[in-house]
Formats: sequence, structure tokens, C-alpha cells
Amino acid sequence: MTLIELSATEAAAKIRSGETTSEELVQACLDRIAEVEPTVGAWAHLNADHALDQARRADAARARDLAVGPLHGVPVGIKDTIDTADFPTENGTVLQSGRAPDADATLVSLLREAGAVILGKTVTTELAVYAPGKTVNPHDAERTPGGSSSGSAAAVAAFMTPLAVGSQTHGSVIRPASFCGVYGYKPSHGRISRHRVLGQSHRLDTMGVFARTLEDLALLAESLMAYDDRDPDMRTVARPKLSATLAEAPPVMPKIAFVRTPVWDRCEETTKDAFRELIEHLGEQTYIVDLSSDFDDAHDTHRTIVCADIADSFAAFYRDGRDKLSANLVEIIEEGQKTEAADYTAAVERIAVYNGELEAVFGDYDAILTPSAPGEAPIGLEATGDPAFCTIWTLCGTPAINLPLMEGPDGMPLGAQLVSHKGGDARLFRTARWLRETLEE
Repeated sequence: MTLIELSATEAAAKIRSGETTSEELVQACLDRIAEVEPTVGAWAHLNADHALDQARRADAARARDLAVGPLHGVPVGIKDTIDTADFPTENGTVLQSGRAPDADATLVSLLREAGAVILGKTVTTELAVYAPGKTVNPHDAERTPGGSSSGSAAAVAAFMTPLAVGSQTHGSVIRPASFCGVYGYKPSHGRISRHRVLGQSHRLDTMGVFARTLEDLALLAESLMAYDDRDPDMRTVARPKLSATLAEAPPVMPKIAFVRTPVWDRCEETTKDAFRELIEHLGEQTYIVDLSSDFDDAHDTHRTIVCADIADSFAAFYRDGRDKLSANLVEIIEEGQKTEAADYTAAVERIAVYNGELEAVFGDYDAILTPSAPGEAPIGLEATGDPAFCTIWTLCGTPAINLPLMEGPDGMPLGAQLVSHKGGDARLFRTARWLRETLEE
């Protein structure tokens, strides 16, 4: 196994034991980037010398027997909407070309504390909405990698880095993870700080992570789940024990609810067939469950909130640079500008209704199984694909994991999305491992 094929967990262990060094691992990643980046286009900002300097300092600290963190010497890609003091953060827009933050986002500081090497900044869509950047799908350059965390998903899938960080306001972690064939995790809302991260909607914005194994997802996410009072949606609760719970066997055989959601008609027939086979394989532990009619307006509710919040968050971009924004983003902002306060308030109040319904479902089932996306990554680079199968879970703030379990008719990755109740992140990881192992039997 080559260094770039190591999981982050394996790499961290080998660096700690002295079997390899951070410099060797980072150099291997940089060599891989030199090989495939001209085609994939996952990176917005790279500085090989700076990455290697971080790696050498990590190796020197280990050589002096200094304390090392769980990610010591392991490279991580950072979405270019997350402030970094040593790299530009341009948010995918020409309106912020050359922007150089003077401080790190909280999550970047936590990564440095954990010993990670900040490898570079990954491509995002325009202001993390829909207009694509330069990234293509690593499995087929004619297809989208998804968005808005395009570069993060593609970089992990193409073995340029074992780990990357992204964010989700609609489907921006789970969808690209599905299209690129990697694991992606959107935690419960408010679990990872968004301080010094581009904001669209404080009610919906959620940080997320990408990796090639469940164990790596847990390792990375745990390092980021420290309370930060500068993010108003975080609470002083204990960090979920993702890695420890992932390693446990479920106390009883999990029960899975297969949920089609109100947008099942958007699902491609081949995806429906794949899920029928998946459900049949899982047998008696899976039950078909229909959400109540209360969810029929959930997608409209999400759009009301996100359009109004984007209009507010991006008011200065619209005012000062409307002609440099994509037509799609201008349309969203202008729709949001027309949202009445009463309609916005009513939409926000609907979230409690949906969560009440979901709590009833999770009272009977350990997790919900549903598609991550309607199908394989679409051909064409002018859009990033349909996020509709992520809408309800982002709106309700529930944790979700993309599991790269299947293949579509064209040989492209096809993800399954596993969802748990809000705050049930650790149990979700344990159930995800059970599901993966059950399918491998």
C-alpha cells in the first residue's frame, strides 16, 4: 500500500510509531496532486513549501517526544470558505479575489491543535451556492463532483489528501460525497464551530467532513467538536464519542427505516432499483416508512428560509457587485428580498413540527436510510446536481452520513444516506458501521 492510500487513522499511527514521517506523507500527497490536479482541479490555493514546512515541524516535535495530537502530521484540505491565516480565502467569488484573512477559523485552529497539516484550500462554488468552480468529478471529468464542497470531496476521492473539511446549507457535503464515492458526514446542527466561516444561513449552515473510511470521519470530526461561544448555535454539551461508539457492537440489532421522502419522484429508476436490492439484502431489519403529510411543504420551507437568509448575508455583494454574480445567485437573492417577515417566521416555526414527527420515527428506529442524491453524478459541468434528498435533514439539523455503498449503471458511485435524530451522532456512526459490515457479509 502506498502512502497516499493510507487512511488518516493508519497514517497517524505510522507517524506516531516512526514507521513513516509527516514529510514523507505530505510529499506523497503533493506528488499525487501534481499528477492529477491538472485534470481534477480540486484546489483553489496550494503552497507546497508551506505544507512541507508544517510537516517537518510536526516531525521535529515528535522527535523531541513532545505531545502529539490525534491528527499529528496528517494533511487536511480546507474548503475555501473557511478562514486561514496562512492561505487566501476567496469564497469562490471574484468579488473577494486576493482576500487574506488575518486569523484562522476556529475549526482550523482546532486542526492545528490536533497536529494536522493544512495542505491547502479546496475549490467551492460561488459563495458556496450553485455556480460551479473548476473542479470535475475524479471518476469522469465530464461529470460534476457536486457542490458546494466540490474540491473537498474530489480531493479525497482522488487520493490527494486523506481528509477534507466542507460545509452544508442544503446538500453540500452529502451530495458531493455521493457523486465522488467517499464518506461524508454532516453533524447535528451546532456541533462544529462556524466562527470565521462564510455564512449563508445561521439556521442551516453546518460544517462537515470527508474521508475514505468511517473511522477517519469520526477521527476528524471529533477533533473539531469543541464548544465555541462565538458561534451562537453551539451549546455547552459533551463532545459525542464518535470513535469509541463506532468501535462498539450495537447492543441490539438495529432497526432501519427506509424513507422515500416527498421527492421520491426525482429519484432515477436505476437508483430506485438499487435501493430495492439494498433493502432486500438487509432483510428483516429494514422497514419501509412514509413520512407524514406534514413534510409535504418541507422543501418550500427550506427555500423560504435559505433565500431570505442568503439575501441578508450577501446584501453587500449584491449591492456592490451584482454584475459579477451568477444569474442563479442573483435570482436567489432577489427572491429572498421579497420574503415577508411573517412568511419567514412561519417557515422557521415549521422546523419544530418536522422534528416532532422525526422524533416519533426515531423512537421506533435507529436510523433512516434514504438516497444521498437522485442518481449518479450528472454529465455536464454547468450545475452541481440536485440536493433534494438532503433538504429535510439539513432543515431539521439531524446528523447524516453518506455511505459509498453502490454503483450506478455507468459505473459511477452511488451513495446511501443514513440519518439519525438530532444529537444522535455517535449512535449514527455505530449504525453506519453495522450497515456497512452487514452488506459486506
